[in-house]
Amino acid sequence: MLRFILIRVAEGAATLLVSSLLIFGALFLAPGDPIAILIGNRTVSPETVEALREQYHLDDPFLLRWFAWLGDVVTGDLGQSITYRDDVWNLLEPRLGTTALLLAMSLVVIIVVGVGLGVVSALGGRRLGDVLLGATSVGVAVPSFVAALVLISLFAVGLGWFPTFGSGGDELGDRIYHLILPVIALTIASGSYVVRVTRAALREEAQRDHVQTAIGRGLPRGRTIAQHVVRNALTPIATVVGVTLTSLVVGSIVIEKAFALDGIGLLLTDAVLRKDFAVVQAITLLLITIVVVVALLIDILQVAVDPRVRARVVRR
Repeated sequence: MLRFILIRVAEGAATLLVSSLLIFGALFLAPGDPIAILIGNRTVSPETVEALREQYHLDDPFLLRWFAWLGDVVTGDLGQSITYRDDVWNLLEPRLGTTALLLAMSLVVIIVVGVGLGVVSALGGRRLGDVLLGATSVGVAVPSFVAALVLISLFAVGLGWFPTFGSGGDELGDRIYHLILPVIALTIASGSYVVRVTRAALREEAQRDHVQTAIGRGLPRGRTIAQHVVRNALTPIATVVGVTLTSLVVGSIVIEKAFALDGIGLLLTDAVLRKDFAVVQAITLLLITIVVVVALLIDILQVAVDPRVRARVVRR
């Protein structure tokens, strides 16, 4: 088990290293000059331009810039924003709370509502299952930005039940209230997908011979479902919830832009438009790190809850 975790950690570290090179290379090759965007329509001397390029090491060789940036990141220095003239961490810190709360609320909805409706759809009546299956077929086809526009038009502008934009004040209750519509928009497609996968996994496990034999012999249905159906279906359910979380991380960028939330997603979109390399690199690497950590936790959870996976790991 320990060997398995160490291998996964090493693979995750290698993924982050390669990702950092790809991120840095993509920005290095992207058209446009950040200094030109920073200067705008103002007239500055060539000496000033040269000083700015030297300050931000824009004329250094690619590999030298990458190694220098990677070394700074390892020590906790994310660089300085060209646009805001401030440390990148100072820009990220006040915005991380909004993004973290948005993702946490979305994950709770996915687990409670998505998995819950999946269980009801699989183990409840056929008519209810068909209704939920039809509703989720529509839900998985709705992009998050479309859902955001519809929710804003209907519940914010039309009915006035929720605010149209912003993350709210400092109080937790107010922030949760402002994030209700963004969470719904973010989780409609992902939650529908979780419902369908949960339903399929539970129905597959319920049709296995040992489950049908246990029910046929008169063993309590609830106990049989809990011990043999739900437990064996936890692996695909945990996997799809983890994959969904990674999609939520990416989707939050669009949602934060649509609802004007002061999170790192909105900061990322603005930094891309302004060619603010240090900000884009830091946020992108942070998002990839979250994905790698989630993937590692999913692997460990699968080994912990599924004896079949654990047996394969031990044999290796």
